[in-house]
Amino acid sequence: MKSFEPLTDSVFYIMASLTEPRHGYAVMSFVEETTEGAFVIGPASLYSIIKKLLKEQLIVLHDESNTRRKVYKLTEIGRQTLAVDIARRKVMIRMAETGLERGDT
Repeated sequence: MKSFEPLTDSVFYIMASLTEPRHGYAVMSFVEETTEGAFVIGPASLYSIIKKLLKEQLIVLHDESNTRRKVYKLTEIGRQTLAVDIARRKVMIRMAETGLERGDT
């Protein structure tokens, strides 16, 4: 199996948003709504990351019918990459929760 680099938070949120086909503005809105405003991705960051994800073939253009709103979705390798990162983050959370539960007070 391919070794995967850890995703930055911005890349993680964008890829998680693209488990369903979405256009750029919908990705930004979805992330902001889902995180209740705790995480906001601006348009410049979003489109820079989308360009990188396209180049790495982690996402593809899903619908080209509307040239103003390009719709993207994860590829199979993108899904695998996201799944690996989710597992990595779960280990981090378990470790921190265990430490907090055992921590000295």
